[in-house]
Amino acid sequence: MSTTTDLQLTEDLSDQMHQLYRHLHAHPELSMQEHATAELIEQRLTGLGIEHFRCGGTGVVGVLRNGDGPTVAFRADTDGLPLAEDTGVDYASTDVPVMHGCGHDTHVAVLLTTAQLLAEAQDAWAGTVVLIFQPGEETAAGAKAMLEDGLWEKAPLPEVVLGQHVMPSLAGTISYSSGDAMALADSWKVTIHGKGAHASQPQDSTDPIVLGAHMITRIQTVVSREIDARRAAVVTVGTFHGGLKENIIPATAEFTLNVRTFDPAVRDHVLGALRRIISAEAAASGAPEPTVEVLSTFPRNYNDPGATAALVERFRQVLGEENVVEIEPLMGSEDFGALGAAVGVPSVFWMFGGHDAATLQGEGPLPVNHSPFFAPVVEPTLSTGVRAALTAILSRVGG
Repeated sequence: MSTTTDLQLTEDLSDQMHQLYRHLHAHPELSMQEHATAELIEQRLTGLGIEHFRCGGTGVVGVLRNGDGPTVAFRADTDGLPLAEDTGVDYASTDVPVMHGCGHDTHVAVLLTTAQLLAEAQDAWAGTVVLIFQPGEETAAGAKAMLEDGLWEKAPLPEVVLGQHVMPSLAGTISYSSGDAMALADSWKVTIHGKGAHASQPQDSTDPIVLGAHMITRIQTVVSREIDARRAAVVTVGTFHGGLKENIIPATAEFTLNVRTFDPAVRDHVLGALRRIISAEAAASGAPEPTVEVLSTFPRNYNDPGATAALVERFRQVLGEENVVEIEPLMGSEDFGALGAAVGVPSVFWMFGGHDAATLQGEGPLPVNHSPFFAPVVEPTLSTGVRAALTAILSRVGG
C-alpha cells in the first residue's frame, strides 16, 4: 500500500501551496457567491489534466481517474464569512466585511495540492478520486445544492466520503470523534404579530415585545425540563428586534433561534416543543399565530466507526501516535454529512490544528473559527492537512 512517504511535498510545491493559500485568504467570497474561487479551482484542475464540472452553482467537482480500483470522494468547502478581518497578516482580506474566518481557504489550498500530488504520481495508486469543492457550507446551502444538482448522478459513486476542517488546536496534530462528530443544527426566525399603540395607551395594544419576552423565557425550559439530562441539546436566542421608539408599542417583533442536538429524536422533540410554546404563548396573549421561518438546517455529521478506526490507525502510523487525538463530539455543525448520507455510504470527518503553541498559550482570548482574528499559522498547518488528506485517500486507493 502506498503512503504519504511515496508522495512528498517538494519545496517548490510547498511554495506554490502557500501562495495559493494567501491568495485565497486575501480574496474571500460569501456563501453561494464563490464565483472567482470556483474559476480559480477550475483553472487549477484544467492545468492538472483533471476532468471537472460545475455543480450546485459555484461548486466544482473534479474526477481523477487512474485505472481500476476503489472510488473515494474528498470534500473541501470554499466560502468565507461576513466578518471584517482583524488578523494583521500581510495577506489579510481587504473586502469588508468578508474574510475566511473559518479556514475554508486552507481546505481549498490543501485539496488542490493533494490533487496535484495524486495526478503527478499515478503509479503510486489506482482507482478514482472525486474532488468536491463545495460552496455554501456556512449557510448549509452548498451540500444541498450540489445534491439537488445531481452530484451523484454526474460523479462516480464513492465507497466513502472524506473531509477535514482546520481548528484552533495545535498545528501538526489531528483530532477526531467516532460516531457523532458534529451536531445537527436548526435556525429559525420567529415573527410575532401584535397590535401597535401609543405607549400611554397600552390597553389598545397587543404588545409583541412583552409576548416575545414570555416566549423566550419559556423556551429556556425546553432543555432543562423536557430533555433527559444524559442527552445533549442547546437552544440559543441570538437576536431580538422590536420597535423603533421608546414611546411606541410596535405591531411586530422578531427573534432568531439556534438549536443544536446530536440525536435526531431529541431534535424532533426540541423543535416540536419550540413550536408548541411559541404558539401557546401567542394564544395566551390573544395574538395571531406567529410566523416561523426556517433559516437553515444542518444535517447529522456522523463518522462511521469502522471506517474511522481504520483511518485513525493509518493516521497514527504516518503522523505519530502523539499527534492523533480522540475528542468529544463538537456542538458545531457541518453540512458535510449530507454528501455520504444521500447515497448511503460511510463518511469520516476529522480536524487538523491551525495554531502554534505560542498562540494557544497566549494570555489573550484564543482566536477561534468565526473570529475576525482567526489566522492559522501557515506551517505546519497546510502540510499536515496535505499529509492527512493523502493518508486518508491512499488508505483506500493506494497500491
